Amino acid sequence: MAKKELKWYKIFASTEDANKQVPLNTTKRARIGTQKVCIAHTSEGFFAVDDECTHMRASLTNGRLNNFSEVVCPWHDYRFCLKTGAEKSGKNTTPLETHKIEEREDGIYLGLYKNPKPPQRDEFSY
Repeated sequence: MAKKELKWYKIFASTEDANKQVPLNTTKRARIGTQKVCIAHTSEGFFAVDDECTHMRASLTNGRLNNFSEVVCPWHDYRFCLKTGAEKSGKNTTPLETHKIEEREDGIYLGLYKNPKPPQRDEFSY
């Protein structure tokens, strides 16, 4: 199996910039080419996941964060762990893709795998 290669994108100039643009307990959408990523800021730090709910493709950036470091879909309340992407509401849908966030001296970077798989809608969860 071929090893996936990350490509890094600078998304914030500094931690201070990140805190201003994505205040604690909020989300912001980042668009890298055609890929949409939900950047979430919790008390545990910054996280990045695909922006589309795997159930019906609602934008998770329009959802909310809870106290368990989960993002909650605005349409049907599906909950996804920001650390692992696992679906936590017991509705048995496909997990989210998670992405790496790295703090460096010159800013905050988002790591995306080259040639990401296309988003998929879970056809069996309604």
